[in-house]
Amino acid sequence: MHKVCVPHATTPYRLLQGDTTGHLRLRPQMLAGISRSLTRRAPPFPLAATAAAAAAAMSSSSTGENVSDRPVSPDTTRVAWVGTGVMGQSMAGHLLAAGYALTVFNRTASKAQGLVSRGASLADSPRAAAAAADVIFLMVGFPSDVRFTALDPSTGALAGLAPGGVLVDMTTSDPTLAAEIATLPTLATLSIFAGGDAAVVARLAPLFKLMGNALYMGGPGAGQRAKLGNQIAIASTMVGLVEGMVYAHKAGLDVAKWLEAISTGAAGSKSLELYGKRILERDMAAGFYVRHFVKDLGICLSECQAMGLSLPGLALAQQLYVSLMAHGEGGLGTQALILAIERLNNTSLEKKD
Repeated sequence: MHKVCVPHATTPYRLLQGDTTGHLRLRPQMLAGISRSLTRRAPPFPLAATAAAAAAAMSSSSTGENVSDRPVSPDTTRVAWVGTGVMGQSMAGHLLAAGYALTVFNRTASKAQGLVSRGASLADSPRAAAAAADVIFLMVGFPSDVRFTALDPSTGALAGLAPGGVLVDMTTSDPTLAAEIATLPTLATLSIFAGGDAAVVARLAPLFKLMGNALYMGGPGAGQRAKLGNQIAIASTMVGLVEGMVYAHKAGLDVAKWLEAISTGAAGSKSLELYGKRILERDMAAGFYVRHFVKDLGICLSECQAMGLSLPGLALAQQLYVSLMAHGEGGLGTQALILAIERLNNTSLEKKD
């Protein structure tokens, strides 16, 4: 669905739309995705009715036009973004640069100031952000953050979503949370229709094209599982890359020349392309945080356990990344895996052995 500033990270998109049936799963060029359609029932529930009325007053014309009836463009569509961290700020910036009116919310307001200084409006809650938008994107850290940000009855984004409005959740989350959200109609707050509505994706294409390519992944949970599979592949690739670099170092090779030599063959990878030089330069700045990757791999392992699936490479990678957390390195980028392998071998690429 979109391309982000975090190389190799993939992000799920959970798309919820009012007055539309269909459970969507989307994957961007560099971000696997999950999407789902959500519809809000007309009355009989006070919260839904009140939120729908308030949001409709802000996003629909006096004729009662449903926002889903309008084409998506900078002239007709207002966008909101919740979660302006490393990835979120960059992706929201693409929308702002394309001319879309943007409202942002972040729990730490200072992290949204870069976008505000470029013309975005700052909301005081996800609900307020959703009420000021026709399409709202979420990019938060953990499944618990998704639950609070989207579902809290007082401040959650869905409480402010207008009829026909769309919520796109790009957080890597637990597929079981997607299933839980799909049961919300029984809680008398929201109606969720699972299926597959290509028209929703087509209508949002102008937004998605600013960030990448959208791919429909299937029914509920499929987008999250596609993302988890992506993380499994990345984890093992990163282990192979840093192990190869430590081997080349201990063997007395020029690691930079070695990386160049293997980059065009079967050992070449996007991880090597994006992180090889940064590792040599000891640049551990986060594009995708270790702590978030540990969360992702933990979800992967839980899914595998539920499936009766044994993936030893995944388990090893998760333990190595957990060791970085134990050393207080959760705020580094995923390329910091080199530190774990160096410690295991009492060596460092920085010095000759």
